[in-house]
Amino acid sequence: MNGPTFIQFFTVYVRPVLDVGILAFLIYKTYQLLVMTDAVYLIRGLLILLAIYGISFFLKLSTVTWIMNILAPGLVIGLAIILQPELRRIFIQIGRQSIFGRKSMARNSWIEAAVSASVYLAEKRRGAIIVMARKVGLASYIEKGIPLDAIISTSLLISVFEHDNPLHDGAAIISQGRLAAAGCFLPLSDQQEIRKTFGSRHRAALGIAEESDAVVLVVSEETGTLSLAYDSKLYYDLSSEEVLERLHILFSEQNLRREGNEVSNEP
Repeated sequence: MNGPTFIQFFTVYVRPVLDVGILAFLIYKTYQLLVMTDAVYLIRGLLILLAIYGISFFLKLSTVTWIMNILAPGLVIGLAIILQPELRRIFIQIGRQSIFGRKSMARNSWIEAAVSASVYLAEKRRGAIIVMARKVGLASYIEKGIPLDAIISTSLLISVFEHDNPLHDGAAIISQGRLAAAGCFLPLSDQQEIRKTFGSRHRAALGIAEESDAVVLVVSEETGTLSLAYDSKLYYDLSSEEVLERLHILFSEQNLRREGNEVSNEP
């Protein structure tokens, strides 16, 4: 296939498909993220305004069209400000995608410690929320908690969530294979179904999973169930085996363990 023929083929067949495909992907991902929050109502309102503008333009309603043209710049700026959290989530979601797929499962000993502690806490009906950072840093949340920078062990995590420990109401954050901080407070998710069904721990877990690429392990104080939140979704009532397997898969692309970090799994 010579040069001009290939260029013609690309221009006529490939480029339109790429154009439409990329646009469709962006629209779908944007809608997928916005539909889970209250921002979806703003989008519906915007669509109504666009429909009014289209009708007024078609029917040549000059006064309505003139008013809409004046309001348009302000509406665009206002939407950008109001939707700023959602736009941030979209860029994080795009940035966290891997082009080359997952590598083989890596063994991170701190994962076993976190799961072991969670199982023990679940049996004792003690609530817990353990945030595990991935690529997106959580410095702003770590700074607001009690910094620890400790070697992770099952017994340490259990002690953090003891009822007589002042840190037990907040979240523990694991970063770079170490317990970075405890007693951290997280943003609550605005997803409608979560607000109706779950309490503050699960909403906080989903909230930080929406704001970053972190993986969050939640122990329910009421039911003793284990749940995971990541990629803006909550996976409720998982077995300890499922939690362990998912965590190893989710962290298989990263080498979070520092040399010399020996982790104990004794409760």
